[in-house]
Amino acid sequence: MRRPFVAGNWKMNGSRSHAASLVDGILEGKSDLGDVEVGVCPPFVLIPMVADRLAGSGVAWGAQNLDPNESGAFTGEVSGSMLADFDCRYCIVGHSERRALYGETNDLVAAKFQAAQRDGLVPILCVGETLAQREGDETEAVVAAQLNAVLDAAGPKTMVEAVIAYEPVWAIGTGMTATPEQAQAVHAYIRELIAGRDADVAGSVRILYGGSVKAGNAAELFAQPDIDGGLIGGASLQSDEFLAICRAACQ
Repeated sequence: MRRPFVAGNWKMNGSRSHAASLVDGILEGKSDLGDVEVGVCPPFVLIPMVADRLAGSGVAWGAQNLDPNESGAFTGEVSGSMLADFDCRYCIVGHSERRALYGETNDLVAAKFQAAQRDGLVPILCVGETLAQREGDETEAVVAAQLNAVLDAAGPKTMVEAVIAYEPVWAIGTGMTATPEQAQAVHAYIRELIAGRDADVAGSVRILYGGSVKAGNAAELFAQPDIDGGLIGGASLQSDEFLAICRAACQ
């Protein structure tokens, strides 16, 4: 049985005061969340404060990115070992914004995936297609290329200690959301792709949906058999909305 997981990606948002209020709100409302796992991924500069407030709470924290190198002359970058030093559990890799805005290739994402695991972090691997790719009937080909790059580099067994997030690019921050049926179809495809390499791993890996998830549509999305929770963007910046999404994952 795969444990539901809802993670908040704060992106480049938040101040110390906002982060403190947000985390406190999550802590106040987490008692009725059942068996769902909850995590937050704040910007790098807020991780120490978030870690202090969440320590011992059962709510996990992580980062939004990392450099594949362990250390060195890489000005402005943060390594997985630095994140682990602040007890991060998760690290997002391959988010569509990193791919589109910063030119991250499938090979670089695979390197970051391996670096996260090297340093004891659980990577949240993001995959997904643009609107043009969906309209061109390229969804499966795009997702397969993104996922296979990691499977080829790291091997299917590494997915046991990883999370996958399907995030259709056309639904991120746009207010558009894949229908439950559209999302389920891609989640099932991802699981089938992994099953072609290792059926046991495919059955255990958690696959999240991301893309304009909110309290009003979360339950229907999470009810799909291959959707194990969500990677939440804008709605994770409001504790009441985020908690409502978390509750939907344990219904």
